Amino acid sequence: MNNSSSAWRNRPGVGFSDTGPRFTIGTLLWAVLYFLFYVMQQLAELLAPLALIIGIGWSVLPKLVDAISSGIGSTDPQTQEAVAHVGNIIPKELVISGHVMTASGLIGDGIMLIVLAALGATLSAVAARSM
Repeated sequence: MNNSSSAWRNRPGVGFSDTGPRFTIGTLLWAVLYFLFYVMQQLAELLAPLALIIGIGWSVLPKLVDAISSGIGSTDPQTQEAVAHVGNIIPKELVISGHVMTASGLIGDGIMLIVLAALGATLSAVAARSM
């Protein structure tokens, strides 16, 4: 019985040997990488639609206001002035902590986050197979 017990302990894939755990460091490394890839994927999947929607909305809003102001035509001058004022309030860019944000930049960031999410999913799958 002692012989079968030692054969079980020394077979490949079992985590213990005379010197300690065999593959604990490799497993731990892949687990950390898998965690990082998965967190990266989740954040990218969360932020990508937000960046795309905000960027597209920001780029369409001035055109929409211009269409409304041209559609008003010869109505009340105060209404025309109010709509023109609203059109001038919409900024072309925002600077937040030194980072310049534009509508096209947000759209590009959203697309890049989609690519990052796909990369994270791929790397997570590779890391899971390697574990």
